[in-house]
Amino acid sequence: MTLQVARRTLDEIDCHAAESYPRECCGVVVGDGVREQVRRIDNIQDRIHADDPAAHPRDARTAYFMDPQQLYVALRDAERHSSPIRVFYHSHPDHGAYFSEEDKARAMAWDEPAYPGACYLVVSVVAGRVADRLAVLWDPDRREFIPADLEVV
Repeated sequence: MTLQVARRTLDEIDCHAAESYPRECCGVVVGDGVREQVRRIDNIQDRIHADDPAAHPRDARTAYFMDPQQLYVALRDAERHSSPIRVFYHSHPDHGAYFSEEDKARAMAWDEPAYPGACYLVVSVVAGRVADRLAVLWDPDRREFIPADLEVV
């Protein structure tokens, strides 16, 4: 399984991750396979942590929560333009690129992937520089997320 992404798209995601350091960034890539657009979405984890630290013990250095209103607008625009969500992305500051159990849980809805055709991209940023990336896709036969090759086109 392979995620094909334009060089410009990957550069924009990497830039977002580096600019957000030491906080996690998050966003989506919409596109039809020919045209792609990166939609940065605010990480509101610091805000929800400040509002209720008991319920949300981690801040944006180790977690992300996509602004629901911005995510809704991105999803609505994607649907309106028949340009599906291709990639959900976020960064891991000072940690490796891995798809955590929490990442898996957020990607699921009732034991099925919420967006089965979307890829999930995790960008590791160490000392403000992109160190690694991991792309994962849903494998319907194995019923799990598996690593995917990342092909820059």
